[in-house]
Amino acid sequence: MTSVAVITVVRGRHEHLVAQHGSLATGSRCPDDRIVVAMGDPELHGWAPAEVPTPRVLPIEAHPDGLPLAAARNLGAQAAIDRGADVLVFLDVDCLASPWLVADYADAVTTEPGRLWCGPVTYLPPAPAGGYRLDDLEAWDDPHPARPAPDPGERVHGGDPDLFWSLSFAVHRDTWTRIGGFCEEYVGYGGEDTDFGRRAVTAGVELGWTGAARAFHQHHAVESPPVRHLDDILRNGAIFRRHWGWWPMQGWLDAFAERGLVERDGDDWVRSRGV
Repeated sequence: MTSVAVITVVRGRHEHLVAQHGSLATGSRCPDDRIVVAMGDPELHGWAPAEVPTPRVLPIEAHPDGLPLAAARNLGAQAAIDRGADVLVFLDVDCLASPWLVADYADAVTTEPGRLWCGPVTYLPPAPAGGYRLDDLEAWDDPHPARPAPDPGERVHGGDPDLFWSLSFAVHRDTWTRIGGFCEEYVGYGGEDTDFGRRAVTAGVELGWTGAARAFHQHHAVESPPVRHLDDILRNGAIFRRHWGWWPMQGWLDAFAERGLVERDGDDWVRSRGV
């Protein structure tokens, strides 16, 4: 039988992680393996919730420039492969899994193992008193409009690889190896998802969107534009341009420019003088 591992990278957001694990435990198919990569987060070492499967928590050191998201995902993937996983499901710590997420990803990857699969994600409003009830998630089902969102039972092939996002996706172990994982030059906020989508294209791997693998993003405060990540965006954007010849995250860069925080320097973006 196909073995499925769910991989989550985390620093903080422990309540979100606990809620996510509960959603996985009550799904129509429970993952065979559960990998949690703690990025400079020693409080999670030894975490053993009552729900199965008991997670394996892997530590990775924090990076001076920010969270090592790419390296953490690669570490989790390799651990899952080493433990025999055929299907790698990556789920952001803020995401709750619908009851059919694991089963649908497992079916999609098993049916078409050469494709990179994503599922629709709904951004939830602030949690009501007592937190989100898993039984109520379907009432909030309203996937993010910027990505394909096929209905449950439907699948869409192809599409813009720049729409790949790591909030929720699944891939066969062999296709993961073919893509080469995430580029670990990226540290901190931004760029690594778009780079991964490009790496998939280069490896001849197309996207697919599968409608029953629905996830629900738990609410938390956000900053728009993400000024506190400005240096990360400039650093990672420059890495991306070096690899692919153009700058990602253009919307954020334009918003920063409107505020006088960044400016063009030839083909590059830099902090504005005096900022």
